[in-house]
Amino acid sequence: MEAKLSFRYDREADILYIDKCPPYLEQESEELGDDVIARLNLDTGEIENLEVLFFSTRLLRSDLFQVPIAATLRLVG
Repeated sequence: MEAKLSFRYDREADILYIDKCPPYLEQESEELGDDVIARLNLDTGEIENLEVLFFSTRLLRSDLFQVPIAATLRLVG
């Protein structure tokens, strides 16, 4: 069974968290640019979590926000 994405927003830190699983210490962190942090599984290289910094200010900008990752989205039954 594939993991569902969960979204949570920390208003105080102004960070949007997008998670496939809870973060854990063994993950590697990588800056993707534009203040987006990916947390990777060391064994598979798969992105398990994303942190979008300064999220509320992105909502006020008129430019398009893109994350440099590929995704396949389907409904979960």
